Amino acid sequence: MPEESYTQDDVQQILQLAIARQSPDGGEFSRPQLLEMASELGISPENLQIAEQQWLSRQGEFKERQLFDDYRRTTLKQNFIRYIIVNSFLILLNLVIFKSADLSLSIALLWGLGLALKAWQTYETNEEKYQQAFQKWRLRKQIGQSITTAVDKLINPR
Repeated sequence: MPEESYTQDDVQQILQLAIARQSPDGGEFSRPQLLEMASELGISPENLQIAEQQWLSRQGEFKERQLFDDYRRTTLKQNFIRYIIVNSFLILLNLVIFKSADLSLSIALLWGLGLALKAWQTYETNEEKYQQAFQKWRLRKQIGQSITTAVDKLINPR
């Protein structure tokens, strides 16, 4: 076999596949096994601990982004349901009273345009706008948690 050279990403992917194939219990490893593998690869316990902390931090942010994405999709669904209910009522009301749905259709079209723009924003892939929306959501969440904690301390002093 000719001498090949691999990038760090290549090595990582190859090792990841090899570990997945070798693991009998579906890829679950204990911390001692992780320490042993790192030792065999010449990785110091200190570097492993730093890498593990970075991984945990990334996992936390990944989960938070998933919560944010779920929140955005749920909000969009709720807005769509409101749109359907209110506009159905307005159209029926206009048909019964005025025998025409012109006014309510105008409202439905304008509101629908706004809803379509909101849907576009929800599924937009522009990283900068997504990041700004995520940071705003995260800040509101943190402020809400701080207020809840402060109120709890006022109500239940220890």
